[in-house]
Amino acid sequence: MAPASTVVTSTSARLILGLLRLAVGFVFLWAFLDKTFGLHYSTGPSRAWINGGTPAQSYLTGTTTGKPLASFFESLAVPATDWAFMLGLLGIGLAMMLGIGTRLAALAGVVMLGFMYAAVAPWVWGSLNPVVNEHLVYALVLILIPLTSAGDTLGLGTWWKGLGLVKKLPFLV
Repeated sequence: MAPASTVVTSTSARLILGLLRLAVGFVFLWAFLDKTFGLHYSTGPSRAWINGGTPAQSYLTGTTTGKPLASFFESLAVPATDWAFMLGLLGIGLAMMLGIGTRLAALAGVVMLGFMYAAVAPWVWGSLNPVVNEHLVYALVLILIPLTSAGDTLGLGTWWKGLGLVKKLPFLV
């Protein structure tokens, strides 16, 4: 993958891309922290993962009620899904915050957000916007980050790409 300075030649644009990467990384990292510890934002302490809460299962059974794909998503509501969801939030958040492994993190994030988009079915009457919601916007940002080498600016991307293992396994970029 080319260095950020050759992909995006404007220093200010690279800075904004670096800040955008940090922002979307924090969205994922914050979701992990709030759901794990119940920090009184979207998750109260009684629903915290460390207190027996079921973050993914609750989303899959609560958000999908009455939606076209409800039975499919409700069938995914098992404890293993909580682990996959929470580890995904943590991994994507850390990778984006650090600017390393952004290609893999972006792929995982786009898949996760795609499932979340389909689960809430914004195309159903009564949604705020029947086409674009935050899940799609975040997915587009995640796609942009590795394409522009945004991990190199305000991140450890340049160092990461220089590691022998990453050179041998370029999907880790």
